[in-house]
Amino acid sequence: MKLTVVGCSGSFPSADSACSSYLVEADGFRLLLDMGNGALGELQRHCGLYDLDAVFLSHLHADHCVDMCGYFVARYYRHDGGRCASIPVYGPEGTEARLTTAYGDTPSASSMSEVFDFHTVKPGSFDIGPFTVRTERVRHPVEAYAIRIEHGGRSLTYSGDTGPADELVELAMGTDLFLCEAAFTTGKENIPDLHMNGRQAGEHARRARVRRLVLTHIAPWTDPQANLVAAQSEYDGPTTLAAPRDVYEV
Repeated sequence: MKLTVVGCSGSFPSADSACSSYLVEADGFRLLLDMGNGALGELQRHCGLYDLDAVFLSHLHADHCVDMCGYFVARYYRHDGGRCASIPVYGPEGTEARLTTAYGDTPSASSMSEVFDFHTVKPGSFDIGPFTVRTERVRHPVEAYAIRIEHGGRSLTYSGDTGPADELVELAMGTDLFLCEAAFTTGKENIPDLHMNGRQAGEHARRARVRRLVLTHIAPWTDPQANLVAAQSEYDGPTTLAAPRDVYEV
């Protein structure tokens, strides 16, 4: 599998990065994890507008899904005159209604479903193209899911947004790459069931015995190096900060 960081900024785009969006590829299949603010423009550096095969939305906060509204326009009003066939979009219950509300119900309240084939995510295992995936609900104010993706004997796990969660440790157990949010600063923010700090991300990586940790979803007002050092205090495996256009072979 190949993982490309499209955007990794938390809460709102930074001067250097779009919000959360990650492209996973294998066997010619392209799965996008989240499409937050600014991600649609950055995505076009890595693949064509019409080359995605499926989209997974971890939850329905704007910094993880709002650019799906622009993507709807691109697929519904395709410039060459032919509307795009629908592609699978996996998300929490109410994803279609949320995106329709964000965009507006023009030309109709059901237009989104003409180019997006919506599937409601619940905890469990299923296939997306060549990938075997497992999802688990995590700790966030809205319904939110982490996802483990397996292919060819390799695995990567994406936390989405979550506070500390034993469910996430179990999901990530032994994974080759753990893409984990670290939005908070250790000793500064302490809001239950919202986000993790760097130390907590490192602790989760250690408990899950992951092979590599990549920290993401760090807001523009947060010092990423402080979060990196905090994570390394708990986890002694390879640890890096996600950055736009980074590519990982898994």
